[in-house]
Amino acid sequence: MKPARILITGNMGYVGPGVVRHLRQTYPNAELIGYDMGFFAHCLTGATRLPESRLDRQVFGDVRMLPSGLLAGVDAVVHLAAISNDPMGTAYEDVTMDVNYRAGIALAQRAKTYGVKSFVFASSCSMYGLGGEDAKTETSALNPLTAYARSKVASERDLAPLADANFRVTCLRFATACGWSDRLRLDLVLNDFVAGAVATGEISILSDGTPWRPLIHVLDMARAIGWAVTREASNGGAFVAVNAGANTWNYRVRELAEAVAAAIPGTTVRLNPDAAPDLRSYRVDFSLFRRLAPDHQPIHTLADTISELQRKLVEMGFRDPNFRASRLMRLRVLAALREQDELTEDLTWALCPTKAAVPLYRAELMVV
Repeated sequence: MKPARILITGNMGYVGPGVVRHLRQTYPNAELIGYDMGFFAHCLTGATRLPESRLDRQVFGDVRMLPSGLLAGVDAVVHLAAISNDPMGTAYEDVTMDVNYRAGIALAQRAKTYGVKSFVFASSCSMYGLGGEDAKTETSALNPLTAYARSKVASERDLAPLADANFRVTCLRFATACGWSDRLRLDLVLNDFVAGAVATGEISILSDGTPWRPLIHVLDMARAIGWAVTREASNGGAFVAVNAGANTWNYRVRELAEAVAAAIPGTTVRLNPDAAPDLRSYRVDFSLFRRLAPDHQPIHTLADTISELQRKLVEMGFRDPNFRASRLMRLRVLAALREQDELTEDLTWALCPTKAAVPLYRAELMVV
């Protein structure tokens, strides 16, 4: 059954533009509603069109505070809103648990009471943490090492009992995102390497290069979300947590650097053998996702993703050798907004009215 109304939270980040475009193409007659704080709305990279122009409505707000009636008539919720990586989770650990876990569970609870049929949660393979050499399946032990990963584990745990025949919950454990977006991030391993090669001719690896990382193109994430929105309970059950990616996209960090160097002539790779060990290392088995969603498998390759990133960075005149301190790093954007007194310490907009919003979570959801 095609959804008539879809709510996408966190749509103004790195993943959201591709998701909005894909959902608009897949469900042209559906009403698409975006809900986002707008922290990164200004971080556009070469976009020829404002991504949100493909929506029917863009609502600005905090996922911890939801406007009354926003869920009315919604058939599916795509929940992307999150403090979205390990550095930000470390800098804002309490806020990460509030936004990523407590507010997300409360959103799902309220969605269910409003009759929403499908809840799609952007989870993460980072929950496998120090995974060793064996490829992790959905039944493997979880070893979350960061606040971001712990928030995903807690969310999946508390989403599971909400699912039933009338409320399907799909947790997509995404591999590490990469590839071009209308709001590009360079605080992602492959994107960082291509940016370094383009700007300076050098890739600087902040570890010894041995950790494993599974990757997925941001547009293939959108394809997976498109599947999850209309997934039937007969396909995986009322609740399913599934690794989302492809087995061919498991690489060691140094292999990614070498692939970029081979694709961009004149690039050198610099390892840091004295760096502290990066314990986040995991290979992942994506066989279940292939069985459940055979028509929504990743279609991008490592080679074409590197080529795309290089081409588009050159097109936008990217030459910043200090890009790790730029607005293309999400933590740096938040820091700049804090320095300008635009954001409070709990990452809410300063002097922003909230009269139309109500708190999403109650006191009993405050303890993990």
